[in-house]
Amino acid sequence: MTTPAPKGTTSDLPVTQRATEQEAALFELDPHLVRLMWDEPFFSKILRPVTKVKTDEIPTAGVLAKDGDIKMWWNPRFLAALTPKQVKGLCKHECYHLVFDHTTTRRHTPHIIWNYATDLAINSLIDEDELPDGGLLPGTAFRELTEDDKAKMGPDRVGRYERVSAKIASFDKGWSSEEYFAALQDVADDIEQEGEGGQGQPGEPGEGEGSGPGMPGPTDDHGGWDELSDEERELIKGKVKQALADAVAECDRTGQWGSVGGETRQMLRDRVANDIPWTSVLKQFCGMLRRANRRSNVKRLHRKYPGIHPGMQKGYTSSIAVYIDQSGSVGSDALELLFANLRTLAKHTQFVTYHFDTSVDESSETEWRGGKTPPALRTRCGGTCFTAPTKHANKNRHRFDGYLILTDGEAAEPPPSRLKRGWIIIPNRDLLFTPSKRDYVMKMKEAKKAAA
Repeated sequence: MTTPAPKGTTSDLPVTQRATEQEAALFELDPHLVRLMWDEPFFSKILRPVTKVKTDEIPTAGVLAKDGDIKMWWNPRFLAALTPKQVKGLCKHECYHLVFDHTTTRRHTPHIIWNYATDLAINSLIDEDELPDGGLLPGTAFRELTEDDKAKMGPDRVGRYERVSAKIASFDKGWSSEEYFAALQDVADDIEQEGEGGQGQPGEPGEGEGSGPGMPGPTDDHGGWDELSDEERELIKGKVKQALADAVAECDRTGQWGSVGGETRQMLRDRVANDIPWTSVLKQFCGMLRRANRRSNVKRLHRKYPGIHPGMQKGYTSSIAVYIDQSGSVGSDALELLFANLRTLAKHTQFVTYHFDTSVDESSETEWRGGKTPPALRTRCGGTCFTAPTKHANKNRHRFDGYLILTDGEAAEPPPSRLKRGWIIIPNRDLLFTPSKRDYVMKMKEAKKAAA
């Protein structure tokens, strides 16, 4: 079943936001999506399953969930007039609408105030130079009116414009949509009297009386958000949540989040109902490094010469170095938790542990297999240098198939590794740098305390 796009007209767009017919005809979204994949892996993964629909039935762009499908509608005349950075920002804007359930949550009344609130919350998380001109941004007033603008608008509309502008300029960034919605109630009548205004048309005149510039509105089109049945709403929520869980897991595994900041990453992780199990990534890391060992076995038949030559038996083993950061923040709890999980993997894997600070303590080398777990001891107490374990592992690459570094992440970026490298980050910490795309990043979860 085909879903009609929200209605609108391209002629409503400001001249500065309209491309020529030729520019619009030549514009393609795919190159921007490819660039998004390289620059912003989180947003790219969210948008990947979304159906993109090129249309002139809406003035800008927008995401809409309907009939079990999620679509992103985009107007070529609007996007062709944006810079590449602004196209990227628009894609990020639509992704945030999806992951924060704006398309599936019943909208607050009045709808236009809720539309303002959701855009203010989302635009707080996007660099200002990536936003289309004239959008809503907390802490930023609307453009100043000229005397000619005021004459065309009339005193009533000028008053509404300036009151709303001052209110939004007083907001801090980083609030939730609900907080912006509550804060906008003081100027709700002013926004409603101006009509839907610039919804989907930043900086455009509203539908109220008079001419001249109108109140800016949401950057994109929010039509159709409140038209889902309960069944459709739950179906789409499930699809978005799964896409979010996959994106968070992939970005945590690789450490490649693009421009998504630390606080926003944690907020996105918290939105995933089922915690991303770092232990599963650890198992995947160890499993990828297993190599096949072939040896003859007289008890097995040779496939080509049965009874003449002994058969071959294949086993899978690996040897992994584990470097343990000796800084004070890496406590025995994290070490014991890591050892408990490595113990379950030790049947086919040999682990060799080392302690390190600014250098690797080779005297702390401990080999272990199966249930023989080394004690959680501390032999160093200096600073932290990730170059030390990297160089040590590279030097011993004839011994190891890969290595893990248990750490709080607080040190400078090390040189490239010749071996597969995995970072295990203790709870509530993060790496201070963007790791190599070849590296695995596993963030430990804080243990839940039992109820009293």
